[in-house]
Amino acid sequence: MGVQVSWRGIVAAALMSLAACTPSDGPSGVAPTAEGWHEFSGSLNATGNRHTISLGGDRRASLVDLQGSLLLSGPSRPGMGFRAEVIALGDSATGLVGRAVWTDERGDEVFSELRGEGTSSGNRITGTFIGGTGRFSGATGGYELAWQYVLEAEDGKVQGRAVGLTGRVRVGAVQAASAVQGARP
Repeated sequence: MGVQVSWRGIVAAALMSLAACTPSDGPSGVAPTAEGWHEFSGSLNATGNRHTISLGGDRRASLVDLQGSLLLSGPSRPGMGFRAEVIALGDSATGLVGRAVWTDERGDEVFSELRGEGTSSGNRITGTFIGGTGRFSGATGGYELAWQYVLEAEDGKVQGRAVGLTGRVRVGAVQAASAVQGARP
């Protein structure tokens, strides 16, 4: 009498074993670096609307409202998948100013301010974390990327992606623990 083993059972057991071995020190279960940073790289794809007005000559100003998916990688990433929302004002002469919210599968959010070249000659954007909710409370750090529009329709609908997204974040609980440890004689 032989034992019959299903592939589903083997895969489920392997996944549970991997989950049990994942460190749980960070906001995503991924251990931060020794200094408490969660370093990451990733990809962002988003769609939305852009309203553009002419400011004379070749100068343009645009208001964008984008939503999409953000996937992070790296051994100390703060999470794997997020819903990303961005609102920004771009001026082809002076650059871009905006705000972003990343929401993870638990509903915890990370907030950031955006600044960028966003001009006709460059599209480099930097994000500065300004806090968060839940496990991202007190988030600090930053990230950078180059934004690339993939599709642009006449009605203002746009689709784009981040190129070269990299950054690092430190969350409030890690900072508080470091401050307490640093205060000890």
